[in-house]
Amino acid sequence: MGAMPDRHPISRRAFLKGGAAFLLGAPYIIPSKVWGAKKRISPSNRIVMGTIGVGGQGTGDMENFLWSDTVQMVAVCDVDRKHREDAQKKVEKHYSENKPGGPWKGCASYNDFRELLARDDIDAVLIATPDHWHVPIAIAAARAGKDMYCEKPLTLTIGEGRTLCDVMKRTGRVLQTGSQQRSDQRFRQACELARNDRLGRLHTITTHLPGGTETGVQPAQPVPDGFDYEMWLGPAPWAPYTEQRCHWNFRWIYDYAGGEPTDWGAHHNDIAQWGNGTELTGPIEVDGKGVFPKEGLWNAPVSFRIEYKYANGVRLVCEDGDPQTILFEGNKGWVKVSREGIWAEPESLLRERIGPDEVRLYESRDHKDNFLECVKTRQETVAPPEIAHRSVTVCHLGNISMRLGKKLAWDPDLERFVNDPEADRMIHRAMRAPWTL
Repeated sequence: MGAMPDRHPISRRAFLKGGAAFLLGAPYIIPSKVWGAKKRISPSNRIVMGTIGVGGQGTGDMENFLWSDTVQMVAVCDVDRKHREDAQKKVEKHYSENKPGGPWKGCASYNDFRELLARDDIDAVLIATPDHWHVPIAIAAARAGKDMYCEKPLTLTIGEGRTLCDVMKRTGRVLQTGSQQRSDQRFRQACELARNDRLGRLHTITTHLPGGTETGVQPAQPVPDGFDYEMWLGPAPWAPYTEQRCHWNFRWIYDYAGGEPTDWGAHHNDIAQWGNGTELTGPIEVDGKGVFPKEGLWNAPVSFRIEYKYANGVRLVCEDGDPQTILFEGNKGWVKVSREGIWAEPESLLRERIGPDEVRLYESRDHKDNFLECVKTRQETVAPPEIAHRSVTVCHLGNISMRLGKKLAWDPDLERFVNDPEADRMIHRAMRAPWTL
């Protein structure tokens, strides 16, 4: 995808106008000297951001953006009042401590993401909600003219991923998926060794993910004060509130996520796709076997082994096991990579240099900085929607195969199963009214 025209150029900032200024409760055009920024970036050239979803991961991402001289964080949104109030305080404390002139009170707080997206002064949003909200919010953000950094896994279903990619193309917005391993030199090195035949003929990729977890039957509980549970459920089926359903634990329930096959699979299978040169397509066959909880609220697999076959003959094996690594094997050597290091056999492979006429993969040294730079240049990020959609599709295919208990043939061009209407019905999920894409 080439550069897209910017419908909201960063340099054109008039920022808050009329009623929007009231939302912040303070004048917005502030001399750059009060921020104490080393680069003295003009307020009119800052990327104005809001954060949607400020639980553990969302707050961590938000804090990283706060330290960028090119960002001004002006709004937070969460359906949990405590989460959003805590995040609001963090933002205001950060700017109060990193500029002279006393306390700063310019961060608005919202329960409903649509109110945040309605603000004309916001250029970009961070989306760090539970998985089932990623695509609905991302589509709404794109239609509102916002660029976005969206946590992984990008999608809940294969079908909504295709819809999101189409919307992103039509709107020309910039999206970075939180697949930060693409901005780690070690993962890029491993993929370049595989892509440039340093391992000989690549034949097998193995990704090891954490195992799942389970819990017993959970009683219905009163919804805590300050928690908008109806909004948290959103497009997912209605279910009674219980503490083990929400916040971190949504990951283990199929109504909202896909268990470890999508949670960590979105990281490691993304790198497998990158190293295989299949980041814009996918496997042609999947055969998944999993062990599921016999009872209880959490229903994602606790252990699994999924085998994929690609048209180029490469086999991908995704299974639970320690340590969490990606192993590329060829007929002349192998390379293994994780967040802890990179190893190879022969070891001399790690000293290989990739020439200027060989496959050189997109180089990003900082995932969030890459996003911010692409917001300004309108270039494609290192983890754009089409690639992220294709990577998490691999994960969804594994879950579908495990849940149906059979091997499936997949057409990555049509994004349909081959002669299997039962499996095709799992490409999409119904959304609870009034939510639609």
